[in-house]
Amino acid sequence: MMARFRFGDEVVKGEVEGRSIISGGKEYDLEEVELLAPSEPSKVVCVGLNYVEHAKELKMDLPSEPIIFLKPPTAVIGSGADIVMPPSSSQVDYEGELAVVIKERCRNVPAEKADDYILGYANFNDVTARDLQRRDGQWTRAKSFDTFAPMGPFVVGADPSALKIQTRVNGSVRQSSSTSDLIFPVQELIEFVSEIMTLLPGDVIATGTPPGVGSLEAGDVVEVEIEGLGTLKNGVVKS
Repeated sequence: MMARFRFGDEVVKGEVEGRSIISGGKEYDLEEVELLAPSEPSKVVCVGLNYVEHAKELKMDLPSEPIIFLKPPTAVIGSGADIVMPPSSSQVDYEGELAVVIKERCRNVPAEKADDYILGYANFNDVTARDLQRRDGQWTRAKSFDTFAPMGPFVVGADPSALKIQTRVNGSVRQSSSTSDLIFPVQELIEFVSEIMTLLPGDVIATGTPPGVGSLEAGDVVEVEIEGLGTLKNGVVKS
């Protein structure tokens, strides 16, 4: 389990052991550091409509191949940081997801070799200005605001095939599913994306959201919890 954090003026990476983080022979108390997003991606590749039940919820056919879009690295924040609602949007939605973090540079990776290029997994929230998405007819603006890609708190090794995933707003469960409902599993997504673009260390593929997407309001606290990966927790504020 890996963490990236700020301690004083330093940004440090280390291994999480209980309530401590070990880095370079030093031990840091988790309670005394500021957790940052556990990865610094050059890009965040997101997948749309990748849960069977979400497709049914939207009354849409299952896609024949992954639907992908990008979020900029400037959208990435860590657990504990605030999601900032932009003044240009009146409907900001949460989308809890499983993210896979890439370990090393790769291109044209076959699905059966994909695990060799995975550093680990993290919780992810594909925050979306839904009204702008509808208005624009494409997704770039709606998905790309600063703070619209919360990730963390850690990168964890896991078997991604059947992990429970839950999103809560102010303690109320809004999404509850399992990655066993994914249409395209992680390894197939890596194959698909790496045929299009080179993936670099720290890059992120967010694997899509289950049913139950909904809106956030200023003052809310949104949590994405995935089995074995901890809980990503972010407040919501107006700009």
